Amino acid sequence: MLARTTHDQRSHVELITVYEICRILGASLDTERTFRDALNVLAAHLGMDRAMIVMPVADEGRLGVHSSVGLTREQERRGTWKHGEGVIGHVYATGMPVVVPDVAQAPEFIDRTGAFSAAGEQMMAFVVVPLKTDRAVVGVLAAQREVQGGARLSDDQRVLTMVATLLAQAASLHDAVSDEHQRLQLEATRLQKALQREPRGRTLDNVIGESRPMQQVFVEVHQAAPSRSTVLLRGESGTGKEAIARAIHHLSPRRDAAFIKVNCAALTESLLESELFGHEKGAFTGATGDRKGRFELAHGGTLFLDEIGDVSPAFQAKLLRVLQEREFERVGGSRPVKVDVRLICATNRDLEKMVQRGEYRADLYYRINVVSIFLPPLRERRDDIPALVAHFIDRFNRENRRQLKVTPDAMKVLTSCYWPGNVRELENCIERTATMVQGDTIRDLAFPCRQNRCLTQTLHFLDKADAVAAVQGLAASSAKRELPASARVAPADDGGVRIGPTVNLPAAAPPAPSEPPEGERERLIWAMEQCGWVQAKAARLLHVTPRQLGYALQKNRIEVRKF
Repeated sequence: MLARTTHDQRSHVELITVYEICRILGASLDTERTFRDALNVLAAHLGMDRAMIVMPVADEGRLGVHSSVGLTREQERRGTWKHGEGVIGHVYATGMPVVVPDVAQAPEFIDRTGAFSAAGEQMMAFVVVPLKTDRAVVGVLAAQREVQGGARLSDDQRVLTMVATLLAQAASLHDAVSDEHQRLQLEATRLQKALQREPRGRTLDNVIGESRPMQQVFVEVHQAAPSRSTVLLRGESGTGKEAIARAIHHLSPRRDAAFIKVNCAALTESLLESELFGHEKGAFTGATGDRKGRFELAHGGTLFLDEIGDVSPAFQAKLLRVLQEREFERVGGSRPVKVDVRLICATNRDLEKMVQRGEYRADLYYRINVVSIFLPPLRERRDDIPALVAHFIDRFNRENRRQLKVTPDAMKVLTSCYWPGNVRELENCIERTATMVQGDTIRDLAFPCRQNRCLTQTLHFLDKADAVAAVQGLAASSAKRELPASARVAPADDGGVRIGPTVNLPAAAPPAPSEPPEGERERLIWAMEQCGWVQAKAARLLHVTPRQLGYALQKNRIEVRKF
């Protein structure tokens, strides 16, 4: 009876041990941390105070200690074996477990670490099992225990074999994820190099852009469109991400199939799930019939997910499964539905910072951020403003049977505005002014900003520090060319400064000129502050291209202030 009780207790401890190790390995793909935590569980539950995981050392043709418990760093460093050398090398070469009842009496036992040798009169056993997958042996798990009180080494071998199987699966999954990540990085690098070789002068249907930043965007669109890669469109609100998404679709082999768009920020989580995946009859109140979701409707075509950075963490997990498996289940259904969809996502959020804060899943970020295309704000592509204005005026004239024209003075007002709302704000401004103007000519005095009635000032009011920087940038540009009254820098009644008749800024002493500091990040911040956070000017100050500056800001995780 006592023997049965002891056996039951041992079985319970083994079950708890395996469960804890499963939970640890499933929590993260960081094998260095999870393997070490798994060895700590073996030491705490089974009394194996010294244990190690030995794996091949890359490009060196030998075995080394990957993780350990009970070993010093110096002992880990000394722990190296050739393939087939000693018990460790033999188990790795043959894939068969070995139990050494007494290391002092085993000539085949080679202790490179110096931590597993016999100590005094104690009888020390050494149990070694392979880490095997379906294809090969990926490592070795070795543990030592003191033989006393009728210890059954066969039980230890059985438990370690189960643990080694779990460790091998975790190592195999880690290698697969690493290989996939490396492949995606190489693909992104190849695309970037190909983009740099493309000639300039590209065009896109329904997209206006003659400036250098937009020409670079056009080159990237033409390069990425023919592939099946997921595209992530980045940029401020109003920069035309939906128009670029449509251009990518029309340039792709899927141009004859459907282009489906969904604004993820406009729907709640439950509605978004039903909208994307569809639902079965009776899935919820009001579901009177089966309904296809946007993924099914976009089968063979392109699905555009706008504001992808605004989806909830719970829905991120559901979306990740669809992107990985290319299949899903309707709400209320159990039958998997496979789809072939080209995905284009868009966001104005800083996804990298959201991943750092734990607000966005890193695995989903890597899935959607395969090919990133950054759309410049309108203030960095002022050369396109006249063409955009002409396009909006022509459309207004056709729709309203008018013959409106824009005077040069009015065009100066438009090209000098900061346009925090980008192309969308410019379009609204043109339509509002064209609707309210009397006659067939739009002059500079026709714009609301000339009568202190511009609502954008209320939405995008500059704070004191940013205002001074913006004024300095406008003052520098006004010294080179004459600006209209709506953009000129002038003293305000309260002793501050004023940009034209609409924007009154608090008074502040301009910062004294300073030398650029040391360090790439500090130098970038210094240049952006000197230029009022206008990237084009900061690029000229640092003698680089705006594209190079943009990549440097992303690499150093510097968030560009938006006025």
